[in-house]
Amino acid sequence: MDFAALDYLFVKTVHVTCVVLSISLFALRGTLQLQSRPWRQWRLLRVAPHLVDTLLLSSALWLAWRSAQYPFEQSWLTAKVLALLLYIVLGHYALGKHTPQARRPLFFMAALLSVAYIVGVALTRSPTWQLSTQALGAGTVLGSVSGSAGSNGAGSGGAGGVPGSWSGGV
Repeated sequence: MDFAALDYLFVKTVHVTCVVLSISLFALRGTLQLQSRPWRQWRLLRVAPHLVDTLLLSSALWLAWRSAQYPFEQSWLTAKVLALLLYIVLGHYALGKHTPQARRPLFFMAALLSVAYIVGVALTRSPTWQLSTQALGAGTVLGSVSGSAGSNGAGSGGAGGVPGSWSGGV
């Protein structure tokens, strides 16, 4: 039994789950904000995003470390990090108390577009979303457990030398 691959798969699953939760919570809070609903009065909507995003960032850092793929060395990870910073700023303005109501929809839609870009980069491992024929093979884009190199160029280990590990986007 390859415990390194299982650890990677577990953390990858946590990461993807947190991505879905984080985007869903942002979309919910943004929608409530646009409807002028007082979502800040609900403790769950004030606290849960911070917990989910902390776990999301922690799992991303672990995956980058474990797969030996780092921003500014991998163009797709650099694109993700820069787009993440943009998403944080846009999300801040979309949900901010001091943002004029008329500007919130623009910031909210821009934040959703930036997070869609981040997901696209993660799935294709390309800052321009160019799907290569290699990325389409062996379920790499879907994040299957594979021993192939996928499109990350990490060699035969799939995810930076982790044999048999999940080779979907970080």
